[in-house]
Amino acid sequence: MGFQTEFNSVCKFKSEQELLDMLEYGKGKMVKQGFRVFPTGQKVIAYTPENTAIAIVKITGCIAEINFQGHEVTEVEMELVRKLTPEESRVQTELAHEMFFGEQEQLDI
Repeated sequence: MGFQTEFNSVCKFKSEQELLDMLEYGKGKMVKQGFRVFPTGQKVIAYTPENTAIAIVKITGCIAEINFQGHEVTEVEMELVRKLTPEESRVQTELAHEMFFGEQEQLDI
């Protein structure tokens, strides 16, 4: 059991519904497996489940706990700062693939 630190500029949604709620209501949360640290107050780039940059969000809360099923989970609360323009999304997506997501895909093979 231990905390995993998220990289400072990425907040990747695993659930399409959590992402849609964030974009529609301007506030939302996501649930991640395991204990993770998301720095409260920090602005980060939010990514879709398909690794596409979509928005800038501000982390407003991070709670790591063991749920009723005995699983380690982290709930991350956030608010939407703004959606990215198509050009910003393209550039951020390419950079994240090179810096983060691409390496993980290669390691999974």
